Amino acid sequence: MYDIAIIGAGIAGSYIARELTRYKLDIVLLDGENDVGNQITMANSAIVHAGFDAPAYKLKGKFNTTGNLMYDQVCEDLDVPFKRCGSLVVAHNEYEMATIHELYQNGLKNGVPGLKILFKEEVHAMEPHISEDICGALYAPTAGIVSPFELCIHAAENAVDNGVTLKLNHMVTAIDKINEHFKITTNCGEIEAKYVINAAGVYADDIYEMVGEPYFQLLARKGNYFIFDKEAGSLVNSVIFPCPSKKGKGILVAPTVHGNLLIGPDAEPVDKGDISTTTDRLDYIKQNALKNCPSLPFNKIIRSYAGLRNTPIKDTFTTTDGDFIIEESPVKGFINVAGYESPGLTSIPAVAHYVVEEIVKPLIPDIEENLDYNPKVRKHLRFDEMTEEEKVDIIKQDPKYGKVICRCETITEGEIIDVIHRSAGARTVKSVKKRCRAGMGRCQGGFCSPRVVEILARELNCSLDDIMYDQQDSTYILSGHTKSVKEEA
Repeated sequence: MYDIAIIGAGIAGSYIARELTRYKLDIVLLDGENDVGNQITMANSAIVHAGFDAPAYKLKGKFNTTGNLMYDQVCEDLDVPFKRCGSLVVAHNEYEMATIHELYQNGLKNGVPGLKILFKEEVHAMEPHISEDICGALYAPTAGIVSPFELCIHAAENAVDNGVTLKLNHMVTAIDKINEHFKITTNCGEIEAKYVINAAGVYADDIYEMVGEPYFQLLARKGNYFIFDKEAGSLVNSVIFPCPSKKGKGILVAPTVHGNLLIGPDAEPVDKGDISTTTDRLDYIKQNALKNCPSLPFNKIIRSYAGLRNTPIKDTFTTTDGDFIIEESPVKGFINVAGYESPGLTSIPAVAHYVVEEIVKPLIPDIEENLDYNPKVRKHLRFDEMTEEEKVDIIKQDPKYGKVICRCETITEGEIIDVIHRSAGARTVKSVKKRCRAGMGRCQGGFCSPRVVEILARELNCSLDDIMYDQQDSTYILSGHTKSVKEEA
């Protein structure tokens, strides 16, 4: 029997698992997907928010600023790309400037450092390519950009290295409270644990209803995005937010940590699991992004995609007002980390610390500190970022680092093999893509995907037919043998 079972291996579940390994606990991390961070974490804005918008009385306000300030150390320990590029919330008129001043005052209450209200000339000096109509902005220097899926993957890897058992493709179908522990039924068998942490993202309400009477409900909202080629990556220097409305933060324009440009998202209520893109929603994003950045080069778009976020909604049986739900539930020993939307990515270092120190430890007061805990992951070799001397040295050590597989991103065979064999390693084409960016470039895997499939099959000692692009229930890339070279000849 495990001490703690965590359901959901997105950023919340993976990072909480890592934080729990500071103590001597037997932990299992479960997910129904065949990779960590394969749902909400995979497709979001990748923004580390400064913390000026969430009200101070909400958990979002409490954890955002604290989590933001932890990011430098977190990303150093987990070897994740992170940049404090700052953010601008821009205003087009006096009415929007009034909102800017409100955000500024709220940011001061939340303890956000360095906030400054800028006049038109200052804004355009910082961002020459934004609209001439902009008359002012709120500048937050602590805002940043990160790679969310790399953060999640490396947190899960670090958790596994520190003793967590990771079980992917374990879809939870039932949970029973038996005396002082829980029996979790999955499609791969039963798992027993003394305590459960529910970090199942948009499905967290469904998971909780397996064990207790519902007291919150989650609404799935879909957000569409565009990614531009690196040629457009320097169009803006900061994260550019429109002035927010009751509908949300609006369509942002932002650089990415890997040198691309991102615009999005919209917000559309959908059924859980719907990540389809539609022309009308993508057109909506283009039209609204142009209001703040009129020179967007839409001929440089290399990919469009959609992701989900989950928003707590209030009705006759809910107790939430759109805030995070982070608490021990009415079912003793069952902890909910739900309603985890923006600024969830930013807040996670602080939230995980809170869950462990303020919720778990009071439930298990006699737990011992893990003196062998190591917060750092093994460094990820990024060939394209090495000096010429370093490249020569690594190729001498392993010639596979001299074989470029992904030309767009200059990703080598050595890097792909490395991410396959790490803890929580890659098993699909997309999981390789998330870990080392093979297929993230201009051609989106058009040239390198066949080689990635071959490398996966060879390293995992399986047939080419067994390699999938992404999810367990997705179509296999290859359907079978057609003819041999001899037959063709």
